[in-house]
Amino acid sequence: MQRAREDLDSLRVGRKAMGQRNTGMMEKRKSKTKPNGKKPPPEEKKQYLELEYTKIRVVDFDLKELVVLPREIDLNEWLASNTTTFFNLINLQYSTISEFCTGDTCQAMNACNTIYYWYDERGKKTKCTAPQYVDFVMSLCQKLVTDEEIFPTKYGKEFPNSFESLVKKICRYLFHVLAHLYWAHFKETVALELQGHLNTLYAHFIVFVREFNLVDPKETCIMDDLSEVLCTPAPPPAPAPAPSAPASAPSPSSQNHVTER
Repeated sequence: MQRAREDLDSLRVGRKAMGQRNTGMMEKRKSKTKPNGKKPPPEEKKQYLELEYTKIRVVDFDLKELVVLPREIDLNEWLASNTTTFFNLINLQYSTISEFCTGDTCQAMNACNTIYYWYDERGKKTKCTAPQYVDFVMSLCQKLVTDEEIFPTKYGKEFPNSFESLVKKICRYLFHVLAHLYWAHFKETVALELQGHLNTLYAHFIVFVREFNLVDPKETCIMDDLSEVLCTPAPPPAPAPAPSAPASAPSPSSQNHVTER
């Protein structure tokens, strides 16, 4: 019992410290220009799926072991600790390429064939540039994870009934940021030699949200090709692999179709 309490206190203190450290980074990010309503460019070859990039990771072990709920830890505490960690890591990963994500280069928050719209607290739908959208996401996440009424850091304080739904909301938005990083800024990430960090972060995040059903598969399906590569353990090499068949080209309709969310 004493050990469980110590573990819980450690988780809450760690979450509180991460929230405080992240405040300075949030203040530095400014939205760029307004969108001009142009359609996103046609789907291009996905560089991030090439073997020379997908094989680069920071760690080389089963990420499932990192996300499984420990027996001594309360579920909400585990969700809070991991959600706060992912928020800080994804915010940090985005900051490495933020100078390249401007209102001119990213006139809409898009990933693959999907354009994301921001919905405010009143449900008003707004089309904004990618840096504006990311700023909205990170500001909202910062507000939630540092709110003692939602993410309590003091021992004995209960989580609200709405906690799980808010965690799902945060994870959904964080997925949008990860998807945009791959779709629009993977070249810059490779130039900075940070693709291993991005791959590991993405795989860890996807394994986590799948473990606890935090993001609807319909939301993450646009990145299923990458998720399959990064999250599925590689099979042992075959002694004499057969020549691979040429990949079929996607249909024009799948290339040009744009989903709005």
